Amino acid sequence: MTTTTTPPSLAQLRAPSEAYRHAFFALLARDAAMVRRNARMFVMRTIMQPLLLMFVFTYVFPKIGQGVGAQADGDIDAAANFSTILVAGVVGLAIIFQGVQAVALPLVTEFGYSKEIEDRVLAPLPVSLVAIEKIVAGMIQGLVSAALVFPIAAFVPATSPELHVNWLILLTLAPLAGWTAAALGLALGTKVQPMQVPQLFAFIVLPMTMLGCIYFPWIELSSIRWLQVAVLVNPLVYMCEGFRAALTRAPHMSLFAVYGALLGFAALLTRQGVKGFERRVVT
Repeated sequence: MTTTTTPPSLAQLRAPSEAYRHAFFALLARDAAMVRRNARMFVMRTIMQPLLLMFVFTYVFPKIGQGVGAQADGDIDAAANFSTILVAGVVGLAIIFQGVQAVALPLVTEFGYSKEIEDRVLAPLPVSLVAIEKIVAGMIQGLVSAALVFPIAAFVPATSPELHVNWLILLTLAPLAGWTAAALGLALGTKVQPMQVPQLFAFIVLPMTMLGCIYFPWIELSSIRWLQVAVLVNPLVYMCEGFRAALTRAPHMSLFAVYGALLGFAALLTRQGVKGFERRVVT
């Protein structure tokens, strides 16, 4: 005796939008599971650079009376002011550094000889949405990295930073900065070959961090006008300036410029990253 099965009716089939949503969150869950599996390495990778920066500049230097952030002639206020400025910069640094690490470096591997990217593009999801999922996952990791800066800032500095939180700016700026950083990671990850990773850090990441206004407000570059203009191509500048507006009362760039530039960078880098992702998948 044979039995026949009737195909599901159109009403019983899952709508494309629902299938896309389930697949998208399944990919996010997969990324979250990978982070949990390597939680110790994730935390160490995330906190090491902020911890070293805060330790050297806001603890060691003030203690020995040396260089920037030092309590020269007992000027505790100057040291505290530098600690305050640095915290905002380190938050921006944590987000952009994590965006590159969490998105670009895995993509270099996945597009390499192992072709691990095939697992993701076989999901019932348009290739462009697979790329967007990469950005969302990187953004979340960037926000976690930024949150870990605050415990470091609370316990490490010899002179406590004076933070004045503007929650409206912080809660709108942080996701925008996280998206921009992750989109930058996607754009870089689709262009860099495995053997080019050292050049990625030497010629892109390092100059961005050194000239990203982490250690000083952008306005203080006015005495070097050409450099003040040149660094405006760096998205980290706008992140650090925005977080100074969100966390401190220190001088900062106009918020119209900060939000406008970050929105522009986010749109441009997302477009470039998605197109590069699609092109790499096809080839």
